[in-house]
Amino acid sequence: MFRIFCCLFFTVVVSATTLHLATSSNPSRLNPLLATDSSSSEIAGFLFNGLVKYDKDNKKIIGDLAKKFYFEDNKTLVFLLRHNVLWHDGVKFTANDVLFTYHVLISKNIVSPYASGFRFVKSVEVLDDYTLKVHYKQPYFKALETWMMGIIPQHILANEKNLMNSKFNTHPIGTGAYKLKTLEFSKNIELEAFEDYFEGRAKIDTISFHVVADPMTRFLMLKSQKLDIGSLEPMAYEKQLSQDFFKHFRVYEHISLSYTYLGFNLRRKKFQNPDVRKALSLAIDREELVKILFFQHAKVCTGPFLPGSSAFNDAVKAPEHNLQEAQALLKKAGYDKQHPLRFEIVTSNASSIRPYAAEILQYQLQKIGVLVKLRIMEWQAFLNMVVFPHKFDTVLLGWGLSPTPDPYLFWHSDSDKAGGFNLVGYHNKKIDTMIENSQSMVDAKKLAQLYKKMFATIVTDNPYLFLYIPNSITAVSKAIHPIEPALSGIWHNYISWEKGK
Repeated sequence: MFRIFCCLFFTVVVSATTLHLATSSNPSRLNPLLATDSSSSEIAGFLFNGLVKYDKDNKKIIGDLAKKFYFEDNKTLVFLLRHNVLWHDGVKFTANDVLFTYHVLISKNIVSPYASGFRFVKSVEVLDDYTLKVHYKQPYFKALETWMMGIIPQHILANEKNLMNSKFNTHPIGTGAYKLKTLEFSKNIELEAFEDYFEGRAKIDTISFHVVADPMTRFLMLKSQKLDIGSLEPMAYEKQLSQDFFKHFRVYEHISLSYTYLGFNLRRKKFQNPDVRKALSLAIDREELVKILFFQHAKVCTGPFLPGSSAFNDAVKAPEHNLQEAQALLKKAGYDKQHPLRFEIVTSNASSIRPYAAEILQYQLQKIGVLVKLRIMEWQAFLNMVVFPHKFDTVLLGWGLSPTPDPYLFWHSDSDKAGGFNLVGYHNKKIDTMIENSQSMVDAKKLAQLYKKMFATIVTDNPYLFLYIPNSITAVSKAIHPIEPALSGIWHNYISWEKGK
């Protein structure tokens, strides 16, 4: 009698999952010290970590590469680093990488606006492989937040002579949850999950960024489910989506942490007259902009700091639309029908809304006899040929808003330099003094009062016309879960996301 033993082999096929996203432009440099455009910053965020980060509600600073941190006194900050962090090439991350990053950032070998955040650091001391002590020249209210900067690897870049043009900027090695797989400019950028990520491997295997400059094409890709997550413009949300779309996507909406402004090049004589800037401000109907462009999915921006934050000055209101007063101010400045004020607004087509905003501004300003020419450019050309070389009359642009702002970056005279974010050349000695006084303030109430005063002064000077704060409207495929909306948005738990029906 024979016994027949049958062995059954089951093959389990687990298909790789891909998160499909779109970006409006090619990243310029995937290096956290040099990533100043939105595409580079977004992608670099998946590749690199800082020592600390904000929690999901943007209220508390928590550890990232640092497992613990504390102030030894008001000028000494200590970081205890994680022991289980690896670079994407398998080399161990240590305190020496942090020290190296700091030295690179403050060196003359690179131009980075982020260097200003470290201007009060006296020295960085490595106590051992996993302990750092940072000594400050004076108490600094943003001492912790500056260490959200992504850290770069010493073992790869120690002998790099020209980091601005280094191969590393397109072949980065980080510590992040994803590492770069492919970089095809103007086509596709793929990231793959890093198996040894210190918080655990991300559950979605690949993130694929489709480089699509045209906003309508991005919208059509989202509608046809070729993208898993995408931003929705208000017009599309209100007018161009069928019920079938909502069978496949959930929509999340909240006020964005950003604002759009028209910035005057204050180096040019015609904008140095405060009457001219005030006239243009009074001629702009901001409520009309919000109504036409956003169907009320936005609010008028009244100044440079985040609404709801301690820095926001709710006593400052948007200027009242007044064409008569605007014309009188222009006449006082020497402009009339025979000698009209002429200037150009330059913006990028990376945003589908800003070119239309420029057209509305052109129309509104025409009512007081101002002749505006428009120029719409591709994003990288806009940055490299117009914004950073300061070759513009006015720019229509936007800034992100931090829960704890550092006005030094945008409003201090010292930030009017190559690579700096004081793009319009704003100089005000009173503001400089207020900013300098604010840097060492640790009393939250006094700091808030000083910020409110700054807010009002900057708005009165009109270096920008503050226009609107759009809502962020994001469509997410129902196949992606678990999505947990928070004050910071939806991305805080992305390594836990899965993709499946």
